Amino acid sequence: MTALTDGLLDDAAVFPPGLAPLPDAITAHDRHTAAWYAEMVGPLVIAASGLGELATLVRGRETPLPLAITFPGGPDGIAPALATVADLPVTVEMLEVAVPSGVGEFLSSIADCPAPIAVEIPRDDRRIPLLQALSGTPYKAKFRTGGTSAEYYPDEAELAAAIRAAVEAGVPFKATAGLHHAIRNTDPTTGFEQHGFLNLLLATEAITRGEDAVDLLAERDGAAVAKHVAALTPERLAAARAQFTSFGTCSITDPLTELTDLGLIGAPA
Repeated sequence: MTALTDGLLDDAAVFPPGLAPLPDAITAHDRHTAAWYAEMVGPLVIAASGLGELATLVRGRETPLPLAITFPGGPDGIAPALATVADLPVTVEMLEVAVPSGVGEFLSSIADCPAPIAVEIPRDDRRIPLLQALSGTPYKAKFRTGGTSAEYYPDEAELAAAIRAAVEAGVPFKATAGLHHAIRNTDPTTGFEQHGFLNLLLATEAITRGEDAVDLLAERDGAAVAKHVAALTPERLAAARAQFTSFGTCSITDPLTELTDLGLIGAPA
């Protein structure tokens, strides 16, 4: 199932609910990228505000640390952030940038950026125009699928509509926040309705073929979801992953465990 898992997990260990201290997150990331599942692991995600601390921790590294840097306040901090990391042993694989302004103004502000960008798509009337504006550009989209309060979780219809808009615009996307499990679930502590990352994959695959996806996002039967994923042809799986490129997770091991328990991957002998 390499097509399913390659680069699927962006390492967001420092973000809620994990909130790992940055030194621990770097140590763990190095461990993950040396393990048998290394090809599943994407960059370490860090907020631009944490780059000062990062600089003190990575000097002297022999192997560059792959990073995705988030800019929740918008693109104004991109230039100083890139200047901060320019001489550090890191590789900037992605900048994840929020949109604090209008679509045209935002796109103009990132036009000359030398690093790849994922644009955080707002959940308001800018969503469709922004995705349409991203069509044909090198940028990808970023969808929030949860957060620290229930209102941050889009329901199945809203998320399916967002995915459909991205597919129709030809804009690949990553997801972040709230995808704590492979299968749709209700968090026993908070009561939040949480999307499953495999549900999201199946919904994306269905939408690429013009089908409805709301029921797939709502499916809670893990065995049924796993059977559906396992039955995808390599071509259909590749098409889905080309659209849904990765998701941020504060735990790398939890998705590994769930994918193993569902019979979709297995550790080497």
